[in-house]
Parts: sequence; structure tokens; C-alpha cells
Amino acid sequence: MGSARYDRIGCNYSQFRRTEPTWAAQINAALGSAATVLNVGAGTGSYEAVGRDLIALEPSRVMIDQRSAEASPCVQGVAEGLPFADDAFDATMGVLTMHHWPDREAGLREVARVAPRHVYTVYETTPAHQLWLIDYFPEVRTLPMERAAPDAALIDEVLRVIDEQVLWVPRDCVEGFAAASWARPHDYLDPDMQDAISLFALSEPEVRRRGTEQLAADLDSGLWDEKYGHLAELDEGDFGYRMVVAERR
Repeated sequence: MGSARYDRIGCNYSQFRRTEPTWAAQINAALGSAATVLNVGAGTGSYEAVGRDLIALEPSRVMIDQRSAEASPCVQGVAEGLPFADDAFDATMGVLTMHHWPDREAGLREVARVAPRHVYTVYETTPAHQLWLIDYFPEVRTLPMERAAPDAALIDEVLRVIDEQVLWVPRDCVEGFAAASWARPHDYLDPDMQDAISLFALSEPEVRRRGTEQLAADLDSGLWDEKYGHLAELDEGDFGYRMVVAERR
């Protein structure tokens, strides 16, 4: 279950998983005129749009306990069984949450029940797995959440997708998702930061140890710069993150 997973790995999310302003702007624009919003899998309170009547839904008590006093009201629950009436909201949203839903189809049917518009950030595994970081931790490609990662086509099986946009990752990205430090490789040596990234937190300890040691060695020797130093020329990168806007059928 997603709640048990994040009770185990979500202990320091409030420290590392912060709102990336460029993503927040795209999400806010996609929500349009929605006055009432349900933030599904809201975590510790990132991306909760100011100026809207927003309610957060989060399964993990560990995550809920990290929410600040200024955060939106939060209800403990799961996407597959939303504790809200039909058409209770103008829109639902979620940021990098859907790949953790145990039953994605049931969750999509539930969000369609409570709102007509939906804005979700997801990632496409093919470009995501081209991130240089995966060269050091190739085993993450076989994690169950990676195999289950939804894209626009899968979402369109239940909802009607009306727009899909690239979510570019700036080199100074302040969020702590897997590709956020693509231009700051030393960040990935921090075990606390790794704990806030599910692909690390859900990997076997030996996988994390071996990959981290190899990355550290390549950074010390200059081999990382030889392989990936060209990234210094980029201001942003596309690592498979997408914003999908959909409506109920």
C-alpha cells in the first residue's frame, strides 16, 4: 500500500521535496478557473496553489505530520476510495503520485467521480531512464513502480486527455525528485537526499551502496565530467516528466 510505503520512506520529505516554481506555474495555469481543488497524494504540502480552496489527500501519517501549520487542510485517504461526494471539486491534481497508486484505474475513476478536470504530473519511463543517474543504478528500471509508471495514453483509457506538456527540469531545480539534481551530481551522494527519492529508497541497500560508491569515485577521478560534463552547457533538461490535463469522459 502507498501509505505503508511512505510511512517508511517519507520521513524527510519536507526537507528535500519542495515546490519547484516553474512546475507550480504550469500546474496553476492548467487548473484554470477551478476554485475548489483536491490535491491527491499531497505529501508534505508542495504545489498547493494559493488563492484556491484546496483540500489535500494523503495516505501516509508520516507525511501528514510533516505538513506545516500554514498548509491546506489534509484528509488521510487513498485515491482508490476518495471520501468525498460526487462533484465535490472543480478539479483534482497530483504531483508524481500516480505511479504509487496500487490500483491506478480505480483511482482515476474516483477522481473522475469527484471533479470534471484533472491535472497530474507523471513521467515517461523511456526518457526518464536515459538520465545519466540510471547508469549508476540500473536496477531501478525493474522496480515495480517503474513498470507501472502511467503516461498520457494510460490515463486516456479512463479520462479524456486534452493536453500534455513537457515539464522541463531547470539546472537549479529546488524539488527533490529523481532528476532534480541532474546538473549537481554531488547531491546524489547525500544519503538523506537519497531517502527522499523513491527510486533510491525502494532499492536494495547493496544497489544503493555500490552505485553511490561508483558515482563518488567517478566524480573524484574526473570520469563523470568526461562523460557528462557537456550538461554544464544546458539551462534545463527533459527527463520524461509530463503534465497531463484531462477531463472526465
